[in-house]
Amino acid sequence: MLSATRRSLRFPARDLQRAARSFATEHNPPTRFESSSVFPDEPTHPTLKADSVPGPKSRQHSASIAEFQDPRAHVLVGDYVKSKGNYLVDVDGNEMLDVFAQIASIGIGYNNPELLALAKTDEFATAAMNRPALGSFPSEQWAETVHKGLLSVAPKGTPHLFTQMCGSCANEGALKAAFMAYRARERGQENQPQKFSEEELSSCMKNATPGTPDLVAMSFKSGFHGRLFGSLSLTRSKAIHKVDIPAFDWPAVPWPAIQYPLEEFAAENAEAESRAIAHVEETIKAQAKKGKKVAALIVEPVQSEGGDNHASPSFFKALRTLTKTGVGATGSFWAHEKWNLDSPPDFVTFSKKMQAAGFYHAADTRATDAYRGYNTWMGDPIRALQAREMISFIKAHGLVQHTAAIGDELYSALQGLGKKYSGQINRLRGKDCGTFIAWDAGSAEARDRFVAAMRQQGVVMGGCGEKAVRLRPMLVFGDKQLAIFLDKMETVLKQESGR
Repeated sequence: MLSATRRSLRFPARDLQRAARSFATEHNPPTRFESSSVFPDEPTHPTLKADSVPGPKSRQHSASIAEFQDPRAHVLVGDYVKSKGNYLVDVDGNEMLDVFAQIASIGIGYNNPELLALAKTDEFATAAMNRPALGSFPSEQWAETVHKGLLSVAPKGTPHLFTQMCGSCANEGALKAAFMAYRARERGQENQPQKFSEEELSSCMKNATPGTPDLVAMSFKSGFHGRLFGSLSLTRSKAIHKVDIPAFDWPAVPWPAIQYPLEEFAAENAEAESRAIAHVEETIKAQAKKGKKVAALIVEPVQSEGGDNHASPSFFKALRTLTKTGVGATGSFWAHEKWNLDSPPDFVTFSKKMQAAGFYHAADTRATDAYRGYNTWMGDPIRALQAREMISFIKAHGLVQHTAAIGDELYSALQGLGKKYSGQINRLRGKDCGTFIAWDAGSAEARDRFVAAMRQQGVVMGGCGEKAVRLRPMLVFGDKQLAIFLDKMETVLKQESGR
């Protein structure tokens, strides 16, 4: 509905274009996308100009970075001026098909022309050069930016939004909100300013009870939730992330050990999920006996860093019914939408491909007092603008539907390669999850050889867990890129078979 003010009736040219795209999409939604329609100068195939990846210029730049920062995790040094669409170009001139997408954080391609056009607007320049403390001095445009972007894709039942800086702090912020809401309910003071006792106020300054309550958050083993203190306490994927760091005494329960192919192990997998749910219930009771109350449970729709571990919608429904706490993207805009939960998650945290970060939640978990849910920046206006443009692009080009369709073809092709090259593609998972697909190599060493060999074929990939290979192509990954990827992959599988 339009407000009858002169200001609200003015539509900049970019808004008119966006509205026209939206209208066209609603009436004739595309199901397949060809990246060359948006990236006409995107490379048509991988081209390697150096003898190896990383090449000499990448190594030289890494050496310069080593003077002030640890470069040992560097894969290559990128040329982000020349990178286009699905192709990452490095400083040695290697043009590489990128199916890892900056650890799953690039959604609509390198140097997307619509994002570049946004960056050249006065709107973007003003937001970049005059960054406000959003919690106290938001801009005139802030509400409109959020409503047109992030709130336009708010998951059902979570119409409120707290913007943050990164995925870790999104999880940290949601944890704080969960703890505060839990205590408000215990006091019988939901949705109202809190009346704290003098003992609560004084004891919290000493990190002591009752002001600092014995509440805990529960997570799953092999899960990854970030690297800050609270989020790292929840993380259980790799020891190297946690060693030497003090942690909260919070419980973690086993993730169901799912066997593949799913259709051959339906009974076994149902039993594994039932055991996992029982572990959750038992842990809640055990914590209560120790005087600790489980106030929140955090779960990834797919345990990514921990090995791309999946579970069924039935598992998540049972988990939601049991805990009534928060849950945490795959051929649908939000992965949890496929579970058909009877009640929505309390919190949905996000970052990565969205570029912006934060958490969606319901009204009853909004902080009851000013400055309790607060920090200086509370997000970043330019990232919110970027997210707004990306969401518009995704809707206009039907990229959610496209990714679901291309993912089905990719999964089917990988099944065929798994049968052809026995022992190299094990526990293939991610069926009906778009391009969110992974498999296990024969060993950690075999996985590392495969990823390195693919890089020498001009394909950037990544691993996870103990021996898993994960695919994280962008939403603009299409038929041409699929054919190239499968061709390069079969070349490497043949090489490995001949070892």
